[in-house]
Amino acid sequence: MSLVLYGIPNCDTVKKARTWLDARGIAYTFHDYKKQGADPARIAGWIAQAGVGKVVNKAGTTFRKLSPEDQAALEGEGAPEVLAANTSVIKRPIVEHPGGLLVGFKEPEWAAALA
Repeated sequence: MSLVLYGIPNCDTVKKARTWLDARGIAYTFHDYKKQGADPARIAGWIAQAGVGKVVNKAGTTFRKLSPEDQAALEGEGAPEVLAANTSVIKRPIVEHPGGLLVGFKEPEWAAALA
């Protein structure tokens, strides 16, 4: 399995993460949610691995604009479908790598996982 970075190209955090990877010569494939969408089954796997609290971005304006029903669904089994339909609510970036999963960009965490 190669490294896959999931995100939105104009997100500042995704830009920082891509710059960090490029500076270290770490090859990756970029999956653009806006162009390629998001797979609910893959999102369910992320939630199983990292927890829904880590995968859902509750700090953004998109989360606040969700209906109360969709916000409630994010706490249960409906989370993957709501996130797939509202990709801006997924914490960015998410990186699948041979050793596991990284959610968000924290340089020390990335350096330890991808060294």
